[in-house]
Amino acid sequence: MNTTTIIFDLGGVLIDWNPRYLYRKIFDDEERMEYFLENICTSDWNEQQDGGRSLAEGTNLLLEQHREWEQEIRAFYDRWEEMLGGVLQGTLDILTRFKESGNYRLYALTNWSSETYPIAKERYEFLSWFEGVLVSGEEKMKKPDPKFYQLLLDRFDIEASESLFIDDNLRNVKAARAMGIEAIHFHNSAQLKQELKERGVAYL
Repeated sequence: MNTTTIIFDLGGVLIDWNPRYLYRKIFDDEERMEYFLENICTSDWNEQQDGGRSLAEGTNLLLEQHREWEQEIRAFYDRWEEMLGGVLQGTLDILTRFKESGNYRLYALTNWSSETYPIAKERYEFLSWFEGVLVSGEEKMKKPDPKFYQLLLDRFDIEASESLFIDDNLRNVKAARAMGIEAIHFHNSAQLKQELKERGVAYL
């Protein structure tokens, strides 16, 4: 493939984000913590904030339904920064090689709240390396909505057939492929290096 553009997901690919980093400080019981994350502050609920709903509205919605979990619910966004575990160094090394080579256009497409993304942007210098970043919370649309991918292509004049998308969520990978964008389902940096090599994408 003639790849000219690399599109990165952020959380789970370049940035290690996990609510358990916070909630292990709050819960003494791992099973109770997992119940809370699977039934109260769920991934689906968090994605609504990624899609543009305000943190306050999302929090208040849960408080109305689960008043007995008030402290734990409020902690999700009050202490959100404690969910950041740092960078995934192996992937950052690959991104660094891409940047230094100058051979590819670099973009990011992320499901992220517009209210918490600035925290990450201030913390991680490499987020300024991209020619463009589309944040779902800012655009009021999110992966795997085809419109979100199309917006990236249109806004930055990207050719789908010359692009490679990297995401840790298979749902998002399949959506990219349906748009004519080659995509890699990310598991770890060693696997990513191998798949880049197989596609003839040089990162060294």
